[in-house]
Amino acid sequence: MRPLAGAGLAALLAVSLASCASSDRDTAATTSSGGAASEASSAPSSSSGATGSESGGATGGSDDQLIFGAAGAPSMFDPLYATDGETFRVARQLNEGLVTFTPGTADVAPSLASSWESSEDGLTWTFDLQDGVTFHDGTPLDGAAVCFNLDRMYSQTGAGATQAQYWSDTMGGFKDSGTPSVYASCAAPDADTAVITLTRYTSKFPAILGLPSFSIQSPTAIEQYDGNNVVAEGDSFVYPAYALEHPTGTGPFTFGGYDQANNTVTLLRNDNYWGEKAKVGTLIFKIIPEETARKQELQAGTIDGYDLPNPADWDGLTAEGFNVAVRPAFNVLYVGINQKNPDLQDLKVRQAIAYAMNRQQFVDSQLPTGAEVAQEFYPNTVDGWTDQVTQYGYDPEKAKALLAEAGKSDLTVNFWWPTEVSRPYMPNPRDVFTAFKADLEAVGITVNETSQPWNGGYLDGVDAQQADLFLLGWTGDYNTPDNFIGTFFSDPTSRFGTEYASWGTTLSDALGAADTIPDEAERTTAYENLNKQLMGEYLPAVPISHSPPAIVVAGNVQGLVPSPLTDEKFVGVSKS
Repeated sequence: MRPLAGAGLAALLAVSLASCASSDRDTAATTSSGGAASEASSAPSSSSGATGSESGGATGGSDDQLIFGAAGAPSMFDPLYATDGETFRVARQLNEGLVTFTPGTADVAPSLASSWESSEDGLTWTFDLQDGVTFHDGTPLDGAAVCFNLDRMYSQTGAGATQAQYWSDTMGGFKDSGTPSVYASCAAPDADTAVITLTRYTSKFPAILGLPSFSIQSPTAIEQYDGNNVVAEGDSFVYPAYALEHPTGTGPFTFGGYDQANNTVTLLRNDNYWGEKAKVGTLIFKIIPEETARKQELQAGTIDGYDLPNPADWDGLTAEGFNVAVRPAFNVLYVGINQKNPDLQDLKVRQAIAYAMNRQQFVDSQLPTGAEVAQEFYPNTVDGWTDQVTQYGYDPEKAKALLAEAGKSDLTVNFWWPTEVSRPYMPNPRDVFTAFKADLEAVGITVNETSQPWNGGYLDGVDAQQADLFLLGWTGDYNTPDNFIGTFFSDPTSRFGTEYASWGTTLSDALGAADTIPDEAERTTAYENLNKQLMGEYLPAVPISHSPPAIVVAGNVQGLVPSPLTDEKFVGVSKS
């Protein structure tokens, strides 16, 4: 997904999309005000913008008002068309899906569906809906509303289909796209039931229904405010009034407005919420692009918390009385290897690169307590992880020998790293690059450096296969192997250039086949074998580390549960 711009129908203002590439969807936090400032200043306008008393003069002092420092502006407010973490952070408070994840875990739990069951072949899923749920506009939640949403997602065309990336990544094609889809149909036999039929079994169902992009939104509001009318204008998109001004879900907060002058998104407690009511009356996301500025505002008491504090600040913030909540490390950092470069098509060369990098030293010197070297491309809490993979300990002499055997002792690589960004798995990209550049040069590899802004050339260049080596990673959306290695390596023409390898299509086909295996034990074995092949026979990238990111709140804030998925909900958060 490349960074794009958009404009609102109401104000025709540009929207800078903080979109993440398809293997990097998590909260983007910029380290330079340049890129993120443009996100803040060009975010969607709202005719129902928050008043000065709600946002402009907001401080962290009111017990009934919580202000959270956001790293960037949301792209808009309809999660169907979003891929960026700041949009999802807002969407999670406004909307709900049929399922959710148990707080603090990646385990699927009931949400708008109180229970569900599947047919033996995993193709038919029957969801029993919660009683007494209404959307923010008073429309009742029923089976027909659920099917309206699923069919809406499936029926996207043109610019809407382009932007509904989570659907295409998980479900496949759209109704009229000609590309096969996992989704077949939805039926509502009665008001309390929705039955979803799939074309094939997939291991990621029903977990994907807990993602913000699969939120169940008000059919009334979507139709009233022309919710499907996304229009492409060159490299930009025009979003409808629904996405910019009238998002309408079932969640514990309602949309209060976006105030561009004060860079705040305001949400209000939904007093008609079907579950436990929010503990604060007003939730404000204040857009503060620089991490240092967010820390200073927390220290000054003008905000109540922010995401991704620098690990170097954890001890200091804790000593000052702030609550630094460390999430489980449900992520991976890797150095991608693009085999468009013929020199990198030799497995011995890729193995030499792996042996050359002192990953343990990097983890010990740059990452927080609890981080560890990655043996493969996802954490050991995900099915299919196995310790029976090829290990690449730090061995510069072996790296030199492999390069010599391959006739590449004079190897030169173009190594890219991103600026204006910090990721949960990569707090400081410059330092990551510097460490591994030195390791590669120590075994005789010449490194040509390229640095580009994350949303200003880096992702575009990596997607266009301009980089030989590059830094990227992933925070899991849900707990399946397919969400990690299926996302990374299923496309043989991806940024890894595996179309140049004889095994590129074979790997893609094997990943797709593993996801369709209904038997859990058989599926786990298939993924174990794939992990062995990825690390031993293929090595399209070098997994580096799993790192626990943190979220910090003021000492008087209670109830925020850190999530390995970084999908924290604010409904249970209070202040004393």
